[in-house]
Amino acid sequence: MATKKVGTSGKYGPRYGKTLKVKVATIERQQKKKHKCPGCGKNQVKRISLGIYQCKKCNHKFAGKAYIPK
Repeated sequence: MATKKVGTSGKYGPRYGKTLKVKVATIERQQKKKHKCPGCGKNQVKRISLGIYQCKKCNHKFAGKAYIPK
């Protein structure tokens, strides 16, 4: 269950402490938002799997970091 303070990391319940859950929540927020495509420049890039990203508009597939495509 998600909460306002920790967001999606509320699924861990009382385990692991608040600090780690807040860090996980920020990472999950960054990885799930749409990113800018290096090919066409639109904000249509989504994460397919670990380090692999694909643009929904131009179908450009590329590799990046694990959580964000830099």
